[in-house]
Parts: sequence; structure tokens; C-alpha cells
Amino acid sequence: MIVKTGRFGQLTVGDDEIIRIPQGILGFPEYTKFCLVDPGDDTLIVWLQSVDNPEIAFPLLEPKVFRPNYAARLSAAELRELKLDNINHSAVFSILTITNDITQMTANLKAPLVINLKEQIAKQVVLQENEYSVKHLMFKELKAHLITIQAQNRLPQREAQGVVSTVSIKSIPPSLTVKSLTA
Repeated sequence: MIVKTGRFGQLTVGDDEIIRIPQGILGFPEYTKFCLVDPGDDTLIVWLQSVDNPEIAFPLLEPKVFRPNYAARLSAAELRELKLDNINHSAVFSILTITNDITQMTANLKAPLVINLKEQIAKQVVLQENEYSVKHLMFKELKAHLITIQAQNRLPQREAQGVVSTVSIKSIPPSLTVKSLTA
């Protein structure tokens, strides 16, 4: 299907790239179909692009990038909603807020987006732990992580730098940060 976006232009999105979020993102319950877009840069940030509204896109980043000990503890009901019978089939992303001053970029650690990679469904989960913030300042941590990756030459080389592409759900590695309350 062809998806028009305000940020990335026109994209071709395959069935293996669609993520259903039945309850939507907090504040945006009417948008339930999304795709992930890789902007083609080396920031590690991907975008959750609404398939239905070209102007709705959320920047995402795996919280383990800047908070290695991060864990999303899900209730049995949340696991059922996500049809997640194996927590190793999940990926976790924080929704970012990027302001004009990029050094003030924050990540919502309190309400991550959990994706069932096998079923291609997701849910924004509000975690019960009080240790996580909805506005975790993380620019310095992200910058340090990117510098470390570049220094170790582990950053994947792209054939064409700056090429925007959609992301196949099947190509996302599990985050291994989802924990079950019952486990």
C-alpha cells in the first residue's frame, strides 16, 4: 500500500510492515495502524508513522540504548492483550519528545510501546514502577552511546546514506526488556 507522510513523503508499505495498535497511542486513540520508518541516518531513532494520517509520526528509540538496565514489567492482562505468549517475541520502544533544543530531548520510560513482533500488534503500556519518568532527559546518554558505537565501527554501514525506508517487523530483533509480572 502507498502511505503519504508529512515528514517522509510517499512510502510503499508492505503487510509485514504494518503494526496494529488497537487502543492507539495515548492521546491518539483513533489511529490504530502504523508502520516504522527508518529515516536513513545514524541516530538509532525510528519513527512510528500513522498509516491513516500523514501528519502523525512519533520518534521512537529502544530504551536499552540509553538505559541498559531498563525493564518493562507487564501484567498477565497486558500480555494477553498483546497476544504475547513468549516475551522473547517482543520489542520495546520509548516515545521521544524532541524540542528545538535537541539537548533537551526526553524519552517516556513510564509508558513504552511494546510490540509483539510475531503478531504485529502493539500497545502503549503504562508501567506501575515509580522509578521511571515520562520525561527522562537522555541526550547525553544517546550521544555517548553513538560515539561508542562509531568508535568501535559497529554502526551498520548503509549502502545509501539518507535513504528513508520502512522497517519489516520481522527484521526487528527482540528487545529482551519485557518482563512478566508472573515470571
